[in-house]
Amino acid sequence: MADELIDILDKVGKPTGEIRLKSEVHKLGLYHASVHIWFFTLDGKILFQKRSEDKDTFPGLWDISVAGHIGTGESPENSAIREIKEEIGLVISKDDLVFIGIRLGEKTPKPELFDNEFHYVYLAKLRVPIASLILQEEEVSDICLIEIDTLKNILKNPIRSKEYVPHDDTYYDFILKEIKNRL
Repeated sequence: MADELIDILDKVGKPTGEIRLKSEVHKLGLYHASVHIWFFTLDGKILFQKRSEDKDTFPGLWDISVAGHIGTGESPENSAIREIKEEIGLVISKDDLVFIGIRLGEKTPKPELFDNEFHYVYLAKLRVPIASLILQEEEVSDICLIEIDTLKNILKNPIRSKEYVPHDDTYYDFILKEIKNRL
């Protein structure tokens, strides 16, 4: 994966004016911003991507439809649009994105790698068949649609849930509630 420059934030999410390489940010545990885009269908399914085996964090696990770091000087919306095009080959506009909030995630995916991110979270309706999506092989190895109730059961299952990136329960509850409100 290519290293990229990202803006450093303080512990409450305000820019510090400092810019660092993503690899340095994760090594030092500095706060930074990312985008999470959750695609859903009107029949209550959510698009998940399986992370590439080459990813430095959570390789081979199922995760958010599309996610990525916000580049230096980039707006969250533009970052979301860029990441969607890069990871799944879908071109959307800002009008297709529904901003639902900012969530702080603090994880240590492995020793010496600290991921302290303010996630700018968006929802978007998936209006195309998943077979038409073009996956970025370096990032995404597979995609699938999962019904909301099936996902809830998976997350409660101590074995099956290990196949998914570990987001806390309040995060998933927040996402599922927001999606259900739009069905």
